[in-house]
Amino acid sequence: MGGNTLTRAWLALLGLSVGSAVLTLLPVPAAVMGGGILLLALIKTRVILAQYLDLACSPGWLRGFTMVLTGFSVLIFALYLI
Repeated sequence: MGGNTLTRAWLALLGLSVGSAVLTLLPVPAAVMGGGILLLALIKTRVILAQYLDLACSPGWLRGFTMVLTGFSVLIFALYLI
């Protein structure tokens, strides 16, 4: 895991955070905004797991964490829609 990889991960997280902020400024329905922000947060967690926690070297663990977090995100979005 080199510094270049961490720099790219940091830039990706920065871009995703800006994307979340921009999404709140767009005139879209609340459900679309909530889903978009949740999706961007899920992508950020994957970047953190893969690069900062170095799970890119353990694809099974990365896939398992991603499945659990995706299920949790779907549950949160379903509760948000209710």
